[in-house]
Amino acid sequence: MDYMFTPGFLGTRAPFFMDFVTLIVSLLPLLTGVAIHIARRGNYTLHGLVQSVIFTVSVVVVGYFEYGVRAGGGYEAFAAGSQVSHPYLITVLILHIVIATVTLGIWASTLVHAYKESRRGGILPGVGSHAHKKAGLRTFWGITLTSLSGIWVYMLLFVY
Repeated sequence: MDYMFTPGFLGTRAPFFMDFVTLIVSLLPLLTGVAIHIARRGNYTLHGLVQSVIFTVSVVVVGYFEYGVRAGGGYEAFAAGSQVSHPYLITVLILHIVIATVTLGIWASTLVHAYKESRRGGILPGVGSHAHKKAGLRTFWGITLTSLSGIWVYMLLFVY
C-alpha cells in the first residue's frame, strides 16, 4: 500500500490517500442530494439502494482514511507540516470529528429504521415518512457540514 503515501493529485503536500478521501468527502453532499431528489420523484426503492451504497462506500472510505492516518504516523505526523497553530488545528479537527460522528449515527439510524419499515411491508410514503424526511434532512445537513469541516481540516493541514 505504498501508493497511499505517494504525492497526491490536488497539488498540495498531502499524500494520495488524503487527496482521494477529501475528493470523496467533498462529493458526498452532491451524492446524497441526488438520492434525496430520487425520493422526491417517488422512486423510493432506488432512493434506498442509492443511500445504502453511498453509506457503505463512505464507511469503507473512512476505514481507508483511518488506516492511512495510522500508517502515516498519526495526527502529529500530518500536522507537523502545517503553519497553523496547534490549538486552532486541534479545535477544528475535534469539531469535524464530532460533526462526522453524530452524522454517521443519524445516517445509520435512518437507514436501519427505513430498512426495518420496508421489511415489515411498510409502504412509503407512510406513517413514518415525516420522521424519515426530518432524519434524512438532518443527515444531509450533517454530511454537508462534515464535508465542509473535512475540507477545512485538509486545508489547514496541507495548504497553510
